[in-house]
Amino acid sequence: MFALADCNNFFASCERVFRPELNGRPVIVLSSNDGCAVARSNEAKALGIKMGDPFFKIRDIVEKNRVAVFSSNFALYGDMSKRVQTVLREAAPSIEVYSIDEAFLDLRGMDVDFDAFAKNLSSRCRRLTAIPVSVGVAPTKTLAKIASKLCKQYPRLRGGCYMHKDADIEKVLRTFPVADVWGIGRRSVKKLESMGIRTAWDYRSMHENAVRRLFALPGWRTWQELHGVPCIEFEDVVDAKQTICVSRSFSSEITDLPELCQQVANFAASAVSKLRAQHSVCLEMAAFAFTNRFKTAAPQTFGSHLVVFPDGTDDHRALVSAAVAATRELYRSGYGYKKAGVVITKLTAASDRVGSLFADREAEAREARLSEALDALNATYGRGVVRFGVQGDGRVKSSHEHSSPHYTTRWEDLPIVK
Repeated sequence: MFALADCNNFFASCERVFRPELNGRPVIVLSSNDGCAVARSNEAKALGIKMGDPFFKIRDIVEKNRVAVFSSNFALYGDMSKRVQTVLREAAPSIEVYSIDEAFLDLRGMDVDFDAFAKNLSSRCRRLTAIPVSVGVAPTKTLAKIASKLCKQYPRLRGGCYMHKDADIEKVLRTFPVADVWGIGRRSVKKLESMGIRTAWDYRSMHENAVRRLFALPGWRTWQELHGVPCIEFEDVVDAKQTICVSRSFSSEITDLPELCQQVANFAASAVSKLRAQHSVCLEMAAFAFTNRFKTAAPQTFGSHLVVFPDGTDDHRALVSAAVAATRELYRSGYGYKKAGVVITKLTAASDRVGSLFADREAEAREARLSEALDALNATYGRGVVRFGVQGDGRVKSSHEHSSPHYTTRWEDLPIVK
């Protein structure tokens, strides 16, 4: 058996943890630069607010219905996600973190009442983290995904659903939209709907040869999983990323080179932290910046510059300096840059790095100690507390007019009990 633990309306739920007066009130969370809705409470969904709706288009709905609006607070969401994962790890032999708000649990070999297990785990997550979590248990990961969605639709399930009987699976799949089945993409949905296949049961009822011919191996695996045959591997070890990209749109255009360098330096520092966290080194890094393509009357440009590190590096100072130098190369005067970022590529394990025969070992050792000190300080006091001068105040130029406090990751934002 497998379980899928899915945090309900996760970003909105995180905002409610320290603001209990928001329970029952519509809540939305906006994307970077407060552009569009990326999370909605059930009450907000009932008002007709859709995922991805631009904020300026729904402002009237927000003001009329007293919708609580928040800018994305990823420090809070990341920390709350780790707390939920801690509870999940205590409940199962191994878990596979699928996203910030979802995780699969491997229940094979466990001799328990799975229905009670699902409900108790949901209750425990709510009690220990204040985050509502739907737990679906089924013979395959795909069916577990469907079972977790049932928990959100039917409150009487009390957050846990054990779906294993053939009759129950058929009943659910006959009404479950094929577009909502995990693993079936948009292109496949269009093809299926043109064939008159609109539910998960319709897809399961297709002939196996037709599935393999039309949708190849991934589609066949999903088909098998809907039949209760596990075909998607459980991955409790996360592979290191092969590419790391950190970019952001700015709240207003940047025309000044020093300011653009400062922003790119901050992106590079964030990318290096991610690189070092997975114990990798990179051989290449590119910086890029471009203008607002939606302002068709304004002059447009796109610039990028590649920096190569033949021996590979994970050094904070080397990569931030390289990003700034690359920005100076790509910058063109007279343009207003709306978005920029860095991409770190050709990653290998730090343990496999050989290094140059003619490298200055003492200098490398000093830089390594500096990077380790930065890691330790940022881990203890928060990322960005210690930074290079070229990063300025360490803030990215973006709109966060509705930001909530960093309740769990910043000392000055700790809630005060009165």
